[in-house]
Amino acid sequence: MFDFLQLVGNENMKIYRRARTWVMLSILAALVLGISIIAKFVGGEDLNNWLMMNIESSILFSFITIFTVVVSADSVAGEFTSGTIKLLLIRPWSRSKILLSKYISLLLFAVVQAILLFVLTLLLNMLLFGNDSSAGVVSEVFGVQRDIPPLAYMMLYYMYQFISLIVVVTMAFMLSTVFRSGGLAIGLSLFMLLAGNTVAGILSFLKYEWVDYLLFLHLNLTKFISEVPPGEHSLGFSLGVLGGYYVVFIALTWYIFNKRDVAA
Repeated sequence: MFDFLQLVGNENMKIYRRARTWVMLSILAALVLGISIIAKFVGGEDLNNWLMMNIESSILFSFITIFTVVVSADSVAGEFTSGTIKLLLIRPWSRSKILLSKYISLLLFAVVQAILLFVLTLLLNMLLFGNDSSAGVVSEVFGVQRDIPPLAYMMLYYMYQFISLIVVVTMAFMLSTVFRSGGLAIGLSLFMLLAGNTVAGILSFLKYEWVDYLLFLHLNLTKFISEVPPGEHSLGFSLGVLGGYYVVFIALTWYIFNKRDVAA
């Protein structure tokens, strides 16, 4: 167990010793600070801390997804590109443990970013706009007819966003094991992430049953926070579809990595 934790620690070191990781975290923090300060001085009187937190979270969580996808897509493919994969596999660890340590380190990186965004948007906007805890703030600010405190709403919002993030990151991780080129894996992952919603939106107009099972139609889980969410699909159906894709991505990742010949 200790050896595996050490392996996870080594993978985390690979992530955090790279300059791009700190650039990503700095960009995230700078955007929160910039948006809040600009809104404070040029925004109207209708702005409050929860509205600003919701706006910034909805915009910047997409940055977290992109940043994590970039790191995920380069996780395994980057080892092949740099040639370090052979040095990694000759160590006394199974391929499954090596792959699992990489996957866990990616999820931890996503957690760190999500916590950073949540804490910064919460505390900074409370400092600049005060804390509006009046009754009805959830329905007035978020447009959600649900009797829950605004902090609980935001925590639920982040939970749903993070579920979708896990599926997208797992897809990028799978592509990283399929392709030996880190650049190709990153490019293809970002293309699927950015173009997937558009393609799925176009296909959603087709009257075929299989369209309901497209991955990108079910990534927006935050719409289910409302007691009467829009759309034809239920939360359970969307979670089931995402769960199915997740199992497929994980199975393909483990199979390909364990069968891949790295002698060449």
